[in-house]
Amino acid sequence: MRVLVLGGTGYLGSHIVDRLRALPGALVLGGGRSPAAGFRLDLACDRPERLATALAAAAPDAVVNCAGATGGDAVTLAEVNARGPAALCAALREAAPAARLVHLGSAAEYGPGRPGTAVTESAATRPAGPYGATKLAGTVAVTASGLDAVVLRVGNPVGPGAPGTSLPGRIAALLRTAGADPEAVLRLGDLSAHRDFVDVRDVARAVALAVTAPGPLPPVLNLGSGRAVPVRELVRALTRRAGFAGRVEEETGSGSARSAQVSWQCSDITAAGESLGWRPSYTLDDALAALWAATTREGGGVP
Repeated sequence: MRVLVLGGTGYLGSHIVDRLRALPGALVLGGGRSPAAGFRLDLACDRPERLATALAAAAPDAVVNCAGATGGDAVTLAEVNARGPAALCAALREAAPAARLVHLGSAAEYGPGRPGTAVTESAATRPAGPYGATKLAGTVAVTASGLDAVVLRVGNPVGPGAPGTSLPGRIAALLRTAGADPEAVLRLGDLSAHRDFVDVRDVARAVALAVTAPGPLPPVLNLGSGRAVPVRELVRALTRRAGFAGRVEEETGSGSARSAQVSWQCSDITAAGESLGWRPSYTLDDALAALWAATTREGGGVP
């Protein structure tokens, strides 16, 4: 099986590539803007005809699209998250119409959740900002493409290699810098929001299952832990893991606009279990332990 992974050098993509390479008989091909990519293509600006040429050369049995932007202005988000999947689908219809497309979406597409409720794939989508809106546009392009395609709506990924642009990655980096200094102070924004955290390694396993699953899959499947955790709890667990001796100061009323707009996020993962035989195998503690171990390795140990 030939699997083309777009965005395979990113946080999710690198874990997905490692998981796919472990599949018996799988040949994993890389595609993207990086000079190291085997197939050079840019979903944000290449014309579908150019993308089709690259796809025809790759001749994939499956395509996994991990390419996406989580930050930046609305134009950048639209180019990568909305225009990119639409152009990819147009190119696939021309060059590899039989290939399965596994596209990574986001739970942000749902928008604000109702406290105490896990959202299902049939729920109304009401994204609260440009990120969620552009990811939803990408999902619509995929589900309306007529291809053998599935969108995996991922909750908040956490685990080894979490980037500094994510809250867990940023907190881990701050804790590594602070070390065991009892005078250290971590000044953070409002941590009252609830999020559904899922280990990045479980996401990678779900992608591998979606690539190899026989027959058609539902158009959208949620990936999460199935429970909402206060962000404050994640921060406390990481500080305990790091042996942090200082104090955390939470500035209530500050923080990201999205946290203020979306105070509750939790995904119902029943459908992924039924369609893929998938359930999370790592707990949040497992994910934080792996994140902290990777952070200290990168930093050469705790200062």
